[in-house]
Amino acid sequence: MKKNKGTDQLITEIVRGIEEIKGQDIEILDLREIENTVCDYFVICNGTSNTQVNAIVNSVQKLVSKTLREKPWHVEGSNNAEWVLLDYVDVVVHVFQKQIREFYNIEGLWGDARLLKIETSTKKEEA
Repeated sequence: MKKNKGTDQLITEIVRGIEEIKGQDIEILDLREIENTVCDYFVICNGTSNTQVNAIVNSVQKLVSKTLREKPWHVEGSNNAEWVLLDYVDVVVHVFQKQIREFYNIEGLWGDARLLKIETSTKKEEA
């Protein structure tokens, strides 16, 4: 199964938006092989505070809007910024605070999905 070019570009811009605000532990879950899923991909990351979570969300929205002229179909969780969901229909972005991400363990719930970890430039420098 092949991703369409639009989805590839969307994921690229989402990841770029996360990296610009130093979002941590970026992972992409490919849900296409799983039946009855709400979308094709989850992009998951976490920030260290509600301020950083909101900054990541704003960065993603701004970049995607500017480069692809797309807005999320739905945004949820901005008020407390512990877990913000950006729904781009084929791609759903989850931006968590670290402890909330660990609690909900989406990667574990979707264990059948193919998982791709994104190496960020800060991690590469540490290695």
